[in-house]
Amino acid sequence: FIFSDAGMMMFLENEEEISYFLALLSSKVVPFYINILNPSLAIQGGTISKIPVNLNLLEINKIKELAESNIEMSRSEWNSFEISWDFQRHPLCVFDKHTNKLEESYHNWGEHTEKQFLQLHQNEEELNRIFIELYGLQDELTPEVPNEEVTVRRADRVRDAKSFLSYCVGLMMGRYSLDVEGLAYAGGEWDASKFQTFQPDQDGILPLTDTAYFEEDVMARLQELLIIMFGEETLIDNLRWLAESITMKNNETPTERLRRYFFDEFYADHCKTYQKRPIYWMAESGNKKGFRALFYLHRYTPETLATMRFSYVQNLQEKLRQEQKRLEQDLVNPDLTAAMKKRYEKQLNTIKAQQDELIDFDKKLAELANQRIALNLDDGVVVNYEKFKVILAKVK
Repeated sequence: FIFSDAGMMMFLENEEEISYFLALLSSKVVPFYINILNPSLAIQGGTISKIPVNLNLLEINKIKELAESNIEMSRSEWNSFEISWDFQRHPLCVFDKHTNKLEESYHNWGEHTEKQFLQLHQNEEELNRIFIELYGLQDELTPEVPNEEVTVRRADRVRDAKSFLSYCVGLMMGRYSLDVEGLAYAGGEWDASKFQTFQPDQDGILPLTDTAYFEEDVMARLQELLIIMFGEETLIDNLRWLAESITMKNNETPTERLRRYFFDEFYADHCKTYQKRPIYWMAESGNKKGFRALFYLHRYTPETLATMRFSYVQNLQEKLRQEQKRLEQDLVNPDLTAAMKKRYEKQLNTIKAQQDELIDFDKKLAELANQRIALNLDDGVVVNYEKFKVILAKVK
């Protein structure tokens, strides 16, 4: 981490005082002094050094205890989300005690986050009270902290359901494992012994389709995971809870809703979570959505695009040709109603447009696959993404 004039750093001779100074700097007292010493937008190092320090021996242990409690709660909350370096397992898997239902696991998680939120809020107000009294600022400041300024997050059903689905994609890709905590694979040598309970996708490619065209279909794999984690008897309940968490359309089944989420919405959420530096990249044939597939950046090899082309794109082209023949046969049925005929014609036109799109996409994919492009991960996502931009979805 780099510090500069715009990002102050404090060095302490006594490391045991770190938590005390963190508490002081996070209290209402420091902004009060800063506004007096330097009432401008930029805070200079000299300003911080002029703030008086009152190391009250009677209160120091209490302050350090509260500060360390806050640090631990904040760290625990931050580590519950996969962008943390110390992420271990998704909280809905951690708080599944004595239950095999995601809804109840979410309830347990919600109770935990609420307790953390209230405790952190109480601790911060207590620290403010102590420092206000130490500095004699009772007439100037109050210890109250607005809820929106408490930094740990409460449970949020939409966010937590989506993050759970993201965790499941990570399990499918081999980034995570049900057998080890934290990152199971993020480059280097593949260790198959880490994946005993659930086998990730063999090639690190996950096709996203609006119909179940492939054996390693994302919904089939999700259901497999839910059965392993929570049991088969609650599969329907857990699928429904996930689907209802992200809002279902009228007459839409949970499986249809979740498939639609993976197909149309997951990648935008993934890019947002990783701040436009995705670790799963989405190959996309074009506006007709003929082909979409995720592949894991850390499992990419110079053979990945060829595998995608022969195992998925050309396979899908054949499936669409068969679907076209079926629709054309259905349309010659004299007993077909006008409404059904219109519906089939619409599907047929869509498939024809997708087939045209896939022909062009296959050419682009072949050209890149033949180049056998190797990636240097040290170059970063932006540089490497640019090399494949003609076949990848735009990062938004």
